[in-house]
Amino acid sequence: MLMGFKHLVPFCKKLMTAFPYVIVIAAACAGFFIAWNIRRKKQTQEHFVCPIGFDCDAVVRSKYSRVMGIPVEIGGMLYYTLIAVSYTLFYFAPVFLSPDLSLAVLATSGGAVLFSLYLTGVQMFALKEWCTWCLASAFMCAIIFAGALWIA
Repeated sequence: MLMGFKHLVPFCKKLMTAFPYVIVIAAACAGFFIAWNIRRKKQTQEHFVCPIGFDCDAVVRSKYSRVMGIPVEIGGMLYYTLIAVSYTLFYFAPVFLSPDLSLAVLATSGGAVLFSLYLTGVQMFALKEWCTWCLASAFMCAIIFAGALWIA
C-alpha cells in the first residue's frame, strides 16, 4: 500500500511548480476581463454598476482615464495579454524562459503594480471617488507581481 505513495511525490512536485504559473495566468485572464468590461461599457456609454456603491463612472470617464491619449483599459488589456501569453510559454515551452526575457516580464509586472498604485492614489486624492473594477484590476496586478517574484 505505501509503495503507491512514492509515485505521488513527483506529481506533487510538478503541481507545486505549476501553481504560481496557474495563479499568474488566472490573474492575467481576470485582469483582461476587467479591462475589457470597462472598455465595452465606455464604448456603449453603458452606466457602470459598482458592486459596493462607489461611483465607477466618475473614475473611468475622468481625465485620468487616458495616458498620452490612450485609454488606460487598452493598456491593461495589452498588459494582461502579454502576461498570460508569456507565462503560458514559460511553463509549457521553457526554451522561451531566458534570464533576460524573464527579467523584462518581471520588470513589466513591477511597473504595472507601480502604475496601479498611482491610479489608486488618483482615485483617493485627486478624484475622491472609487472604482471597484479599477481596484480589482490593481489587485490582479499585485497578484501577478507576487507570482512573478515567486517564479523568478
